[in-house]
Amino acid sequence: MIALAALFALATALDPDPALATAAREAKVALVARHGEAQRARVERGVGQVVLYWRADDGDAAAFRAFVDEQFLSDPAALDATLGRLEEALEQIDGHALQVNRELARHAVLEIGPTVPADGLLAAFDAGAHVTEDLFASKLAFAALLNFPLTTLEERLRDGPAWTRQQWAEARLVGRVSARIPGPVNQAAAKAYADAQAYVADYNIWAFHLVDAGGARAFPRGKRLLSHWNLRDEIKASYGQPAALERQRTLQKVMERIATQEIPLAVVNNPAVDWNPATNEVRPAPAGTVETGATPPAQASAAREPDTRYAQLLSLFRAARAIDPYSPLAPTAIARKFEVEREIPEARVVAMLEEILNSPLVPRVAERIEKRLGRPLEPFDVWYAGFRPRSRLPEAELDGLTRSRYPTAEAYAADIPRLLEGLGFTPEKARFLAAHIAVDPARGSGHALQAAMRGDKPHLRTRIGKDGMDYKGYNIAVHEMGHNVEQVFSLYGVDHTLLSGVPNNAFTEALAFVFQARDLELAGQGKPGADAERLLALDAFWSAFEIAGVALVDLRAWHWLYAHPAATKAELREAVVGIAREVWNRYYAPVFRTRDVPLLAIYSHMIEEPLYLADYVLGHVIAAQLEERFRAAGKVGPEFERMATFGSLPADLWMRNATGEPLSTRALLENARRALEAEKG
Repeated sequence: MIALAALFALATALDPDPALATAAREAKVALVARHGEAQRARVERGVGQVVLYWRADDGDAAAFRAFVDEQFLSDPAALDATLGRLEEALEQIDGHALQVNRELARHAVLEIGPTVPADGLLAAFDAGAHVTEDLFASKLAFAALLNFPLTTLEERLRDGPAWTRQQWAEARLVGRVSARIPGPVNQAAAKAYADAQAYVADYNIWAFHLVDAGGARAFPRGKRLLSHWNLRDEIKASYGQPAALERQRTLQKVMERIATQEIPLAVVNNPAVDWNPATNEVRPAPAGTVETGATPPAQASAAREPDTRYAQLLSLFRAARAIDPYSPLAPTAIARKFEVEREIPEARVVAMLEEILNSPLVPRVAERIEKRLGRPLEPFDVWYAGFRPRSRLPEAELDGLTRSRYPTAEAYAADIPRLLEGLGFTPEKARFLAAHIAVDPARGSGHALQAAMRGDKPHLRTRIGKDGMDYKGYNIAVHEMGHNVEQVFSLYGVDHTLLSGVPNNAFTEALAFVFQARDLELAGQGKPGADAERLLALDAFWSAFEIAGVALVDLRAWHWLYAHPAATKAELREAVVGIAREVWNRYYAPVFRTRDVPLLAIYSHMIEEPLYLADYVLGHVIAAQLEERFRAAGKVGPEFERMATFGSLPADLWMRNATGEPLSTRALLENARRALEAEKG
């Protein structure tokens, strides 16, 4: 971590204008003389913070001196009023920019009709790209930097537990301007992310056109699987079904071909060709098998996808590198993810990942899975879903139930109050929440889009087929509804909008997992008993084990990129696939008895939302701790609301408020250990 004093000294030493350094020294003397010795520490820090970010186009030394003389405040009432003004302003700026972006991206991300080429351009437009630049140009950012403390992660973790809510709001205010990123750089980053998201959202495999050497088909007509989510979920849904092993092996090979980019380009999102993933052979689909509206080519090319997947990742890295020079406290994307966004040191997160991956519970749970399957584990069993309590209905009937109940997004929105009452929210609170959530049909797998100002609504996006929402879509919708409920509480229920939200994405994932784990109950399939609770504990552990390795691949890929900034997309592909195999061999091969598997590189998050995947592991860790509180309370609703209104405090402080203990893998591992012992008994 970087010490602020060292940064201030470096900024002064490197300043090409000696007059500015002189003006800063003179300003400190004058301000202490005017406001008193008691203000010396604030003066020293505030003037140093302004110097750190002041540029020649902000004004000369005289302008600097005039600004700090005029804007430095020592009166507590004036400081409080200034905090309030800036808080109100940022809520309006953020909220309206988000609304504009949401509207511009509608046609690209929602299933509301055909797209046109301009939709991608609109989705890439960022109405907030110049906000930070404008805050500095208007000197508002400097007013915040002069009067409120810019803090390092070390300071927040060390001193934060003793801070008031207002002190935390001040820290969040100045944290907003800790990186001075030019608008064009932000806009370029927004375009890189929009391009990556568009690539991922349209990356479908038509499963009916997956064939074996004899041309036999294992999947029904019309099944379109989005990579990686639907491919993975199809593997999960196949357990216990006829011919499951054949289908699961086929899907594993599909995913490996995508990760290694051996997949023929002609089969991506194309229902007019047949593909044998085992041999990589491609041929035009026979007459009578082609999806409506598709035209089979005279000859299907087997040319592989030209590393497009890794070109997207490389673009995101280059966008991050362009931001690095303007983020002095966190000068890499990795530092920004851990020290700014997560507020958990990277070493601590990696240690938690390795606690799970190296746990002695792993081979014990693997052995239990083998016994339940009656066969040795295969690599795709990293997504084993057999611990999850099964509905009394097979999935096909569940599909029928959810499709009839939710033929449209509007139908799901209308049912939200009933679903929330089923989670223990009062009818009044359930209606309030439902009135503050909008539901949209997604082109992709679904997501939750928060609101950034009071008066706006978070949006729940979920995939709804032409025949209605199938069970997978419903399961995702319940998960996203958990995000949305947290987003409503953490915006409307906090005392400072500067503290809206939760500590980081892992916490909103954990709160969403709480909802998702109860999807069958909410669908009328009954509450899980003690046996089901134990199975859920094993499922949570195995899910955390699976995603922990993927998170390591994601993180190591970014460390590799920073070590090889001139890499080509082909070199990046080789590196990521190599890292995936290394992680597999270290942590997974001992229980799967198969080496050099590239499967951990399949996750689409790595391509559209890099460095995010560790949040899923932390989400399982956090959810295990939170569930202890929900079980003690007997229902979710009141405790969920209490937790979600703490706001965006650092992880340990939030967890102590919520559960009485810091963030820890204890509950996750202990739950799995008890479940194994109970099954053994």
